Amino acid sequence: QVHVQESGGGLVQAGGSLRLSCADPRVISSVFWQDTVAWYRQAPGKAREMVAVSTSAGGTMYADSVQGRFTITRDNARKRVYLQMNDLKPEDTGLYYCNINRRGSDYWGQGTQVTVSS
Repeated sequence: QVHVQESGGGLVQAGGSLRLSCADPRVISSVFWQDTVAWYRQAPGKAREMVAVSTSAGGTMYADSVQGRFTITRDNARKRVYLQMNDLKPEDTGLYYCNINRRGSDYWGQGTQVTVSS
């Protein structure tokens, strides 16, 4: 059973920073390092969109809108993936979800709210 846990959201002023964390505390490290882990976000009235991806091979991908401002990193020993968000803008506001793709199946967390005030 996969337990995706997100944390780190909050309210911040434009230009500020937040760090989100995604973990599956019950998995063993040798399984976690094979996962693809991604962050998505959904703003009110909009579709869910991909923000950043961390692959098992160590690759990363970013949405154009966050390139250069957000950084996704992973700590396989701690079974965590982080999303460092700098220079936040009001349009970054939304519910941020962590997605773990494990052996071809997708697992989602409950989401953590990020609100950026202007």
